[in-house]
Amino acid sequence: MNLESPKVTVQKSAQDLFDQLTDVKNFEKLMPDNIAKFEVTGEDAFIFGLKGMPEIKLKMKDKVAPNKIVLGAASDKLPFTLTSNIDSISDSESAVQLFFEGEFNAMMAMMIKGPISKFIETLANNMNKL
Repeated sequence: MNLESPKVTVQKSAQDLFDQLTDVKNFEKLMPDNIAKFEVTGEDAFIFGLKGMPEIKLKMKDKVAPNKIVLGAASDKLPFTLTSNIDSISDSESAVQLFFEGEFNAMMAMMIKGPISKFIETLANNMNKL
């Protein structure tokens, strides 16, 4: 299952945005209003929970400064990645788009597609809060 957020323009350089997104505690600022839990569990990992959804642990899998950050599920039960692609527009502006990629059975994919689409759209739209 592949989903993508809208591309969002942020008033930060690509490097600034990259630095903000590689600090996992900053993801709390991006979370939707219905967050039930957010806990940093290490310098490259955090757990979050949305109301009505199971808690998910994300871990930094890869980063390529200043254009790409890959977070992945720490559990093998729900294998997926969340990739942030950052494009520089100018010295003080960049564009970011999130890509969600996961391996799910058809039933699970049907159930989570809507909530995950909304979730990554909210993350992208909240990039200006960083």
